[in-house]
Order: sequence, then C-alpha cells, then structure tokens
Amino acid sequence: MTSMTRVSPSLGWVAIIDDDAAVRRSLDKLLRHEGYQTLVYESTERFLADALGSDTVDVVLSDMRMPGRSGVDLQGQLQVRGSLASIVFISGDSRPDEIIQAMKNGAVDFLLKPFDGPSLLRAVAHAVEVRQQRLAQQERSRQAEELLQRLTPREREICHWMLMGYSNQQISRFDGAASATIKLHRARVMEKMGVNSLAELMALLPPAQRDALIKDSENTAG
Repeated sequence: MTSMTRVSPSLGWVAIIDDDAAVRRSLDKLLRHEGYQTLVYESTERFLADALGSDTVDVVLSDMRMPGRSGVDLQGQLQVRGSLASIVFISGDSRPDEIIQAMKNGAVDFLLKPFDGPSLLRAVAHAVEVRQQRLAQQERSRQAEELLQRLTPREREICHWMLMGYSNQQISRFDGAASATIKLHRARVMEKMGVNSLAELMALLPPAQRDALIKDSENTAG
C-alpha cells in the first residue's frame, strides 16, 4: 500500500485487528505516518480483553475472517457494550451476505483486499468523523435528558401531547383541564427546556427520547 497526503486533519485512535502480522505492520506504519495513534491486535479476543482499546478507540479497523471470533462477532460485542467506535472491515474473502450484514449492523465501510492506501485513509477519516458525530449526539441526548428531569410529571404529560403536535385546545379536550391551564403548563415546559417554539423542542429531543417520553406518558395515563 502506498501513502498519500493526509486526507483529514482530524486525528484519532485506530485499533488494527488482523491475524496477519505483515498486514498489521503495514497498516500501523501507514496510519501512524498520517498522524493517527494506533493500537495493534492479532485477534478480536485480545482487543476485547484490553479495556483501553475497547473504550478509547475512535475506529476499529478489523479483518472480517480470523481464527476465533469473526468480525461479525466483534461487531456484536461492541454493540452490547454500547461502544460508539466506528468499524471499518477489511477482508480478502467475504461473501456478499457478510458484507451486507456488516453494513446493516452499522459498519462504516468494508474494504476488500488488496486495497490501496488512499482508499483506506479515506475510509478511516470518514469513520473518525462518524465517531465524532456519535459523541456529539450522545452529549446532546445527555443534555436533553437533564432538561427533561426538570419537568414535573404533569409537565412531562403536557410535553408528550406537544410532541404529538396537538394544540392547547386539543390537549384541553383530551385532558379535561381548562385551555388556560394547558397554556400555563406549556409555557413552563418551554421555559424549563430552554426553547421558544415547538420546532426547537422537537430539534432538542432526539427521536429516541421523544419516543420514550411519549411511551412513558401513555403508560402513566394507562
């Protein structure tokens, strides 16, 4: 593989997992030359046993087929652990169904051997960006959850109806409370959540949190 001008100024930790020592050395040399920090493993078991590796890396660059656990097994283990690391698979012999399954399970890219340096570096740079996006989304979710905790059970119920797109009058009919009371609760929700419009509230709460809030409110009502 040949090197090239750095694709992205972003640096990150890359875990290289391959049972072929020559491949490990080649990938390690290329990525370090480009400015990435690397951790190198000859098996998925070694990687998963290393808390530093599984908790620190931005990108897992792994062979798909190795003795012991396969790349798909590794992918499943990382998902169970809640890892936000991006996965880029490399393989010299993979079936189309394996590639499709890996991508459906969230792999960022799949490179077939032999591949060139520029292709690898583009894949890794993109994978680092995906990892950064996941971290940013996680932080937004954490901040949104902190704001939701400020709401009283009654305000969470009203927030649920707001997220469903209902007006004060509609909520009043469903809820039985006076429209003016609903308006007051709505204003408190907006104030505590730090937003000025329903559109801002929708943008603040990721889909998963909106769904959870709606489900919690429906269960409480039930």
